[in-house]
Amino acid sequence: MSSPAFTPALHAEWIKIRTLRAQIGALAALPLATVAFSALAGLDDGGGDALFSAFFGVTLGQIAAIAFGTTAVSAEFRAGALRLSLAAVPRRGRWFAAKLTAIGLPVFAVGLVTGPAALTVAAATAGPGEQAATPAEWVRGTVGCALYLTLMALLAAGLTTVLRSGVGTLSILVPFLLIVSFVIGDVNGNAADLLPDRAGQVVLHSGWDGLLGPWAGLAVTALWTAAAVAAGAWRVRVRDA
Repeated sequence: MSSPAFTPALHAEWIKIRTLRAQIGALAALPLATVAFSALAGLDDGGGDALFSAFFGVTLGQIAAIAFGTTAVSAEFRAGALRLSLAAVPRRGRWFAAKLTAIGLPVFAVGLVTGPAALTVAAATAGPGEQAATPAEWVRGTVGCALYLTLMALLAAGLTTVLRSGVGTLSILVPFLLIVSFVIGDVNGNAADLLPDRAGQVVLHSGWDGLLGPWAGLAVTALWTAAAVAAGAWRVRVRDA
């Protein structure tokens, strides 16, 4: 893949994203939801995990990330948009890589801003019995937050490409993240540590008792994302536009 050929494809995909109101809205909702719910968690003076209390809002902020990844791809399956995209970039693998890059980079950038904002707000609202996160935890949480949100957005993008339906993707991922994952965790214990959301969120905790450490957890989430993206790439190659 030559850089001169890839760059115009990436530029075109970024133009699509920034001109869609739903895309901009989802990207803006990501830090707003995360910081707002982190602030509410900080009001609890129970003296629990200070780092996860600061990043508690990620459990809902990630919905905005998957909505961003989902709508960016699902827009291609309406009104023949994908045919026009592939007419401009005939090499389907190059087009899909440009699409994923245009999704991942803004989510990662917003995630890097979201982390410090959540930590700052949580510190301001923390109860007297709660200890502040250490500088090392602050850095790990900030970088981990950005990586986790990016992986979830790309996982959603890959799944949307497979299903060719934004509604179908959100109907699977939103209930899974908000309900099913917690139920499985309560029933199956450590087996749930390998689920994409629970594995990736270990990096947002000061300590962990499960199978995975923070970076190993993110690696597991990355494997789930890679599988979804690989399935999406296969779907793009074999299916008519």
